[in-house]
Amino acid sequence: MKVGIIGLGARIAHVGNLLKAECPEIEFTAWCDPSPAGLAEMTARGNAPKRGYDDPEKMLAAEKLDMLMIGSPNFLHLAHLKLALRTDIPRIFAEKPVVISQDETMELLSLMRDNGGHQRVMVGLVLRYSPLFTALRQSLGQGQLGDVVSIEACEHIGPYHGSFFMRDWRRHSHLSGGFMLEKCCHDLDLYQGVAGARPRLVASFGGRKSYVPANAPASRPDYMNVMSPRWGGIDEAFASDGDIIDYQTAIVSYENGVNLCFHTNLNVPDEFRRFAVMGTRGMAEGDFIRNYYRVHDSLTGKTLIDNNQVASAEYDHYGADEAMARDLANHFRHGTQLPVSVIDALEAGLCALKMDEARVRSQVVDLSATWAEFDSYGQSNRKEAART
Repeated sequence: MKVGIIGLGARIAHVGNLLKAECPEIEFTAWCDPSPAGLAEMTARGNAPKRGYDDPEKMLAAEKLDMLMIGSPNFLHLAHLKLALRTDIPRIFAEKPVVISQDETMELLSLMRDNGGHQRVMVGLVLRYSPLFTALRQSLGQGQLGDVVSIEACEHIGPYHGSFFMRDWRRHSHLSGGFMLEKCCHDLDLYQGVAGARPRLVASFGGRKSYVPANAPASRPDYMNVMSPRWGGIDEAFASDGDIIDYQTAIVSYENGVNLCFHTNLNVPDEFRRFAVMGTRGMAEGDFIRNYYRVHDSLTGKTLIDNNQVASAEYDHYGADEAMARDLANHFRHGTQLPVSVIDALEAGLCALKMDEARVRSQVVDLSATWAEFDSYGQSNRKEAART
C-alpha cells in the first residue's frame, strides 16, 4: 500500500508512524513540504518517505498512490484536497479541520460529489476513537442515560499551550479558521454525535483578556519554552498580532431540542477537558485529561460506573491516536466502518464557524439555510441515518 504525504508536519508524522506500526504493508513513498518538520520523526522510526518533491502536483503526477495523507496548514487543505480528488487515488486522509470557511465547505461538498463521493475522504478527528468517548457511546447504547436532554462541556488549555496559539501561525483566523474551529472541532463533533442532530441555533460570547499587553510578565515564563511556534511564528504571546480569542462560551440548540453549553479558555493552569451529559434516565460525566468516567442513575441515585483510569497514561491523545491507527488498519484491510466521516467533520466545522459568527455579530445564528445548502450537494447522510 503506497502512501504519499502533502504537508509533513509533526502531527501527520506521528499518525503515519502509528499507522505503519499497525499496518506494516504501508510503504511511505513520497512527501511534499517546503519545511518538513515531521521528517526527522519518521526517519528516526525508519518510516521516512523515499522521495521528496517541491510541488504537490508534480508528486501526484509522478507517483502511483493508494492513499494520500494531507497534513498541511489548515488554509491549504482545500487546495490539496482539490488536487487529490481530481486524481484516481482511492483514499485521502485529511487532518482536521478539513476546511476553514463556509464557502470552502460548500466547495468541498461539490468537489466530492463530482469526484467519487465523500467516502474517498477520511479525517483525523481523533477523539471519536478515544476510550472515554467509546465508554460514553456504550452507556448511550445500553440506555443508561435514556434520551439525551442537555450537555455541559469544555476544553481548557494551560498557558504553555495557550501562549503557543498566540505565537504560532494559528493565531491568524484567515490561516487557521479561528481557535474554536482549529482546537475545539473535536469536542463539537463529539457532542453533536451525542445529541444525534445538527445545530439549529447558536449563540456565543468571548474575546481576549488574558493574552494582552497589560498582563505581560516581567520576564519570559518558562512555560513558553514547552511548545515552539511553527513557520510564521513570533516570540510574543501578550502582544500578539493575531485575532483569535482566549476565552469563549457558546450555547447550541440542536434540531431535536438537545442543548449544549460549551466553554473554552486558553489560560487555565490546571487544565481540564470534561463533559456532563444529562439524560431522562441518568447522567454521564468524564474528563479526557483527568481520565475519569462516571455514570449515575436518575431513579435510584446509584453509581453505575466509576472509572478513574479510563486510558493508559502512556498513550497519546488520551489513547485515541493508537485506537485510530488500529481502526484505520482494519478499515483498509476489511472495510470496517470508521466512527467518524468527513461529513461529520464538516458539520462540526460549520458549528464552530457559526459560533464565531454569533460572537462577532452579537446575535443568535440560525443554521437552517446553511443545512439546506449543505444537503443540496447530495453528500449528507442525514436522511439515510434517520431511517436506520
